[in-house]
Amino acid sequence: MVLTNTEKRERVLAVWRNADAVCFDVDSTVIQEEGLDHLAKFLGKGEDVAAFTRAAMGGELTFRKSLQQRMDLCKPSLSQVQLFLRQSGFTLTDGVRDVISALQERGTDVYMVSGGFSHLIEPIADQLGIPHENIFCNVMQFDAKGKYSSFDLDQPTSRAGGKPAVVQQLIDTHNYKNVVMIGDGATDLEASPPAHAFIGFGGNVIRSRVQKEAPLFVTNFDELLEAL
Repeated sequence: MVLTNTEKRERVLAVWRNADAVCFDVDSTVIQEEGLDHLAKFLGKGEDVAAFTRAAMGGELTFRKSLQQRMDLCKPSLSQVQLFLRQSGFTLTDGVRDVISALQERGTDVYMVSGGFSHLIEPIADQLGIPHENIFCNVMQFDAKGKYSSFDLDQPTSRAGGKPAVVQQLIDTHNYKNVVMIGDGATDLEASPPAHAFIGFGGNVIRSRVQKEAPLFVTNFDELLEAL
């Protein structure tokens, strides 16, 4: 059976209203910025890194290849990351706090599933009341002097297919029946399935592939809050 666009949208909304878990992408979804791009700009390497980010989010480069190239350009020390967080940090997307609060109040488990890095994401999670054990992301590695050495290649989110793997792990572990993935990028779109529904988010940047292929595409979180 071939579903119409309206039928696909209604199916997604039905899962959303009954979601027992919601997985949020972070960069350009929960926050207005692309986290690594924002850090790179702080380090004076913004334009070079942003080009690789666009290629990865548009599906033109494999995610790991893009991530390695971006981190090789940045090579942030631990002290630089800490200074960045103190002096710059990130801006929450309008409405995201209300949506997450509403989900939490009704007992829906909220996760952050991101190709970004824990040092950057954990402070955002703290603002939103999301426990660190509900964060699935990449991990920067530093040597004893705090110099950047690499990132953890064992994290599923460091490679293509990582977000689907995380979602499947959550389903298997918690026996979730209605998992929703929300995000702006190609890697988020590819997480459904196994996620039971995908909602494309274009409130900060619109990726043409996601806008075209997402069964439900929104440009602000108020739309999702009203649909709960």
